[in-house]
Amino acid sequence: MSHTIVVTGASSGFGLMTAKALAQAGHTVYASMRDVSGRNAARVAEITAWAAQQRADLRTVELDVQSEASSNAAIAQVLAEAGTLDVIIHNAGHMVFGPAEAFTPEQLMQQYDVNVLGTQRVNRAALPFMRGRGRGLLLWVGSSSTRGGTPPFLAPYFAAKAAMDALAVAYSTELARWGIETTIMVPGAFTQGTNHFAHSGTPDDTAVAAEYENGPYAGVAQQALQGLASLEPADADPEQVAREIVRVVALPHGRRPFRVHVDPSQDGAEVVNAVADRMRTEMYRTIGLADLLSPRA
Repeated sequence: MSHTIVVTGASSGFGLMTAKALAQAGHTVYASMRDVSGRNAARVAEITAWAAQQRADLRTVELDVQSEASSNAAIAQVLAEAGTLDVIIHNAGHMVFGPAEAFTPEQLMQQYDVNVLGTQRVNRAALPFMRGRGRGLLLWVGSSSTRGGTPPFLAPYFAAKAAMDALAVAYSTELARWGIETTIMVPGAFTQGTNHFAHSGTPDDTAVAAEYENGPYAGVAQQALQGLASLEPADADPEQVAREIVRVVALPHGRRPFRVHVDPSQDGAEVVNAVADRMRTEMYRTIGLADLLSPRA
């Protein structure tokens, strides 16, 4: 069955891979991104040419997840053009790297704005239609860092991703009776094949950062990055995340998994999440709300 899908943060990385893979699978896909007439104009032209060559229904739409007006306008455009909306893929995100103390509160706020509040803006724009229709899928691209091994100097990103995961878990049961499904995709730390690490931000308080770099934590940043890279198998393929998303989207309504891990490095998140998700299930059964664990048909 073909679906109409919006992928946030689709100018590069997992987002672009996923948008292309879904379009090749026969879906109508909106690759959303900021500034389609400016900094991303070349990407829009590239996507348009690719879609024509592949004969795939891959479109672009302006969507800045940090803007409520932009989120509302993007979803309105999709509904006006396609007449429906079946799947939202929350992929937009940004990483920063450095000692936690050296990041200003404003920088932490920015991490939450992109990785957490951005999903809320898009949800508030899209969910009224999905609830009225009684069907839909929210697929959240999370991170194994929320419960797996957590190397140092990634605290703002880890904290924001953990908050997003918690929000996704809460939404899942609050939307079930509306017939809306939730899947949380959990990629590991792919250090190659995406721009996630290459484009990561740095602390604004360079003086504090220097105290870490030149003090007892000298060399720790490099060791952490090298250690992460060493855990990753040589054949680790970030495209596997896109392929798993395509697989989940294609599953029948009510049969989609709550959480899917794609972690070649196996940092432990799958083990910890299994326990947490089991306890969540047991709690809902205990309080008599087990029906919220799966979407209403």
